[in-house]
Amino acid sequence: MHLFDQEVSTRFAERLVQENSVNVGEDCPLFDGLYEFCQLSSGGSLAAATKLNKQKVDIAINWMGGLHHAKKSEASGFCYTNDIVLGILELLKYHKRVLYVDIDVHHGDGVEEAFYTTDRVMTVSFHKYGDFFPGTGDLKDIGAGKGKLYSVNVPLR
Repeated sequence: MHLFDQEVSTRFAERLVQENSVNVGEDCPLFDGLYEFCQLSSGGSLAAATKLNKQKVDIAINWMGGLHHAKKSEASGFCYTNDIVLGILELLKYHKRVLYVDIDVHHGDGVEEAFYTTDRVMTVSFHKYGDFFPGTGDLKDIGAGKGKLYSVNVPLR
């Protein structure tokens, strides 16, 4: 990164913390290299989806990805960008529908929110429920509009 980029990034990061408009702080702390981390995580999932779309691979895994809590306008749960959503959007360029299965202990709230009103992506999340972060993913959360019945939650106790 160039010195100018570092200075701009540092000033921007300081402003984000002060304004707290995108939920950067306690569970999403700023750290040196955050910008590069987000580039690598998101870029890895985009590259994987592109290779799948172009049939260069049958299986693609981004071991730095899986940041399923980030929302369109805010970071959440140590997730700054939602690489999964970006990867799915890339897959939708070539495929009519995508099935997303989340087996993390936490509900995949950011991915569910992104596709809650569409029938092009079905999200299925197996997660611990109750007083456990993020506290979402009830059986009754099934999608809305065209996306009704395309969000499936399996809350486990």
